Amino acid sequence: MRIVLINENSQAAKNELIFTTLKNVAEKYGHTVVNYGMFGPEDKSLTYVQNGLLAAILLNSGACDFVVTGCGTGEGAMLALNSFPKVLCGHIVDPSDAYMFNQINDGNAVAFPFAKGFGWGAELNLEYCFEKLFNGPKGQGYPRERAIPEQANKKILDGVKEITHTKMIDILKNIDQEFLLNTIDRDSFKKHFFEDAKDEEIKTYCKKVLGL
Repeated sequence: MRIVLINENSQAAKNELIFTTLKNVAEKYGHTVVNYGMFGPEDKSLTYVQNGLLAAILLNSGACDFVVTGCGTGEGAMLALNSFPKVLCGHIVDPSDAYMFNQINDGNAVAFPFAKGFGWGAELNLEYCFEKLFNGPKGQGYPRERAIPEQANKKILDGVKEITHTKMIDILKNIDQEFLLNTIDRDSFKKHFFEDAKDEEIKTYCKKVLGL
């Protein structure tokens, strides 16, 4: 699985800590981790709303399989990501959240509170959360006797999102183009996206916006 990390402006200084912790855990289980920044306060700014758009582009294009992101509380990032099609983002505070979201909801993105409650032992909490997210099969149900109805509900939710959300390519064409440009006009995006993405229509449109 290809996992992408995206940090927003208020938490950019923590990017290296989060990335190192995520990489150390995920690579143990054969996953690849790609860092889209922000890499520090000097990096081009990303808001949590832009994180939602960027995550949706990456997931809908097949450039990654899972997104790890967050903001001060994690709430704004979660809401922004869930605004887009084919993105199912959970709000993760502790390892039990991570485990149950992974097993019950079987989503493809998580949003952490990287300021609220991020104190002593924060890197250990992240490590244990990442262990519960990436150390085995997803969507197995919790408790196990609830697996069948939970899996059925996940399929229903996916179907609802297909109806209530428009296609990603249409969103890219209709969204404010300056907002889109400011979101993807980043060295990390240009370095990784066009090599990793599989959806040619989304790739072509992003190249057009970037003037490539």
